[in-house]
Amino acid sequence: MKLSAAYGADKFGLSFELFPPKTPKSEEELFRQVRELMQFRPSYVTCTYGAGGSTRQKTLDVVTRVKQEHGVSVAAHLTCVQSRVEDLRNFLREATERSVDHIVALRGDPPKGETTFQAIEGGLAYANELVSLIRSEFPNFGIAVAGYPETHMEAESPETDLRYLKQKVDAGADVVITQLFYDNEDFFRFRDRCAATGIRVPIVPGVMPILRLAQIQKITSLCKAKLPASLISQLEACGENVEAQTQVGIDFATRQLAELLEAGIPGIHFYVLNKAGPTATIIRSLGGPLAAHSVVTS
Repeated sequence: MKLSAAYGADKFGLSFELFPPKTPKSEEELFRQVRELMQFRPSYVTCTYGAGGSTRQKTLDVVTRVKQEHGVSVAAHLTCVQSRVEDLRNFLREATERSVDHIVALRGDPPKGETTFQAIEGGLAYANELVSLIRSEFPNFGIAVAGYPETHMEAESPETDLRYLKQKVDAGADVVITQLFYDNEDFFRFRDRCAATGIRVPIVPGVMPILRLAQIQKITSLCKAKLPASLISQLEACGENVEAQTQVGIDFATRQLAELLEAGIPGIHFYVLNKAGPTATIIRSLGGPLAAHSVVTS
């Protein structure tokens, strides 16, 4: 099943990304949040995992439960980090047994304490190799890969970064989901450059509503995404009032997404940070193509 089937002339792809909870209490809270998100009838739900594959099994547990409880398509993240090819095959076999629909195929970040990625003996060095493995041996999965509107922080140049992205698509990826960004011009330039390079799969913007200034500064520092100075100033003006910071984030994301929708994006991938409320508020505010997904639109 191709993941690109979630997008098309008469379809708008809506997806949410979760991360594995650390405790039984946080797990039950996560699934309470998921129940709230399900009112918007997403096309699929994804779940990431910790650095070095530390919560890989938990990722499968989360997506399995989401699918069992809600009947929605699900995607498990998979990286090359600290994994031999046989480890990757074992994960993909189990994902198949659990009726996981799609894989988000990533090289992954260097393990904690290391500054560069090094494939382990018997492992894979690049995401396109992982895509090739999945496409050749596990063709039942749809495949999403990552794109970087502001260029991957390890890339030699934007041109090199785009060449690597095309390799992933040529290897069999169905969809490109972008890293978070806060300047839509970065996305528009990236989308145009993808088209000029011959990348024809859907390019889906990944959007992370800001909940707290300190949190988003940490996240963007890790992936080298830029925060506009004006947005930082608005967040700083809230002082220690977290609710006010969240409202600034909701307002900014609503405006950002309104412009993206006007520009004809094929879908939206929300990095929800395991919190349904801000994303729900944004979707209700926007309506339009999102209203087709939503049971509650006002």
